[in-house]
Amino acid sequence: MSAFTESALIKKLVDLNPSQQSIQTLSLWLIHHRKHHSHITKSWYNEMRKAPKGKKLTFMYLANDVIQNSKKKGPEYGKEFQKVLQKAFLHIGETCGSDNKTISSLDRILKIWEDRMVYDAKLVQGFREALHKDDGSHSPKTEPPEKRKRHEDDAKQHKISKQDGWGRERERVKSETVEVNGTVETHVILSPQVNAGDPPEPEELIRALTELENSASSDAVVREQIANLPPEVSEVAMLSKLEDKEQAAKLAAQVNEAAKILHEYNNRLCAEMEDRKKLTTMLKDFQAEQRDLLAQAEQRLQEYNAKLNKVKDVQREIRSHLQNLPDLTQLPDVTGGLAPLPSAGDLFNIH
Repeated sequence: MSAFTESALIKKLVDLNPSQQSIQTLSLWLIHHRKHHSHITKSWYNEMRKAPKGKKLTFMYLANDVIQNSKKKGPEYGKEFQKVLQKAFLHIGETCGSDNKTISSLDRILKIWEDRMVYDAKLVQGFREALHKDDGSHSPKTEPPEKRKRHEDDAKQHKISKQDGWGRERERVKSETVEVNGTVETHVILSPQVNAGDPPEPEELIRALTELENSASSDAVVREQIANLPPEVSEVAMLSKLEDKEQAAKLAAQVNEAAKILHEYNNRLCAEMEDRKKLTTMLKDFQAEQRDLLAQAEQRLQEYNAKLNKVKDVQREIRSHLQNLPDLTQLPDVTGGLAPLPSAGDLFNIH
């Protein structure tokens, strides 16, 4: 890793581009120099304000990457960015409010932070409100009706997505190795720009499988309750044995209770069937993705083995060349017996 200097930091921030490699590489550099977190965060905010509108989202992607990937090494960045994020979202809302793509992407980042509890839900809501405040007035009361409705729909969808463990839009998280100034590190990549049909992450798949452990078909208590229902509730022939209204009323109550239990259990079974269908799709997508990742890993292994062989070949050539070089200490003195060459002073000395 290169040494940290203020000029190096500013240059890296100015040269930042929207590519995943650029964001990822700078994020690793910042995390490596996290002891300068306070100065880095302030410089990030200042450069973000100076950046053109189209580049402000890239700065937010960088902050998101640093905040999430630095958590295991310490909370410094999370706490330090918290001090400037409210102002950052407010600034972007004022300058890029008409750019629906930027605002939508930032809303997705906020949703990820809330779902993963990167920041407290109230704090995230404060960021969201700052992002969606009107230009100039900063008052949500003066929002145009169509814009207010859009925000309400977004909030409603956000709530639904948070509660729905199956159908919510998923963000992609992958680990890749990145070389930064000669140092190779493993880095987690989070991309908020994801299509809804992307394969599930392992955590999501595990959660779906865990939820099926408590499915309707495994509810032994209800199944036993249904098995112990009296035969009178399911056999019409038993009605001929009724002798009076009191028995008929009692049987009607039993039938109604049995119908309620069966109706609720059948609904749970239908929901379980849908969940299992979705899980089947998730497993197929996950398996297909793992096959692709395996193929990529095998290809990378071949490429790096080829590079390693080339390096070894050069290493052998260098060793062979060094062995064939003459030992200068063993050479004869070529100047022995010869008069020394005249100096510049001797050549221009006028007698």
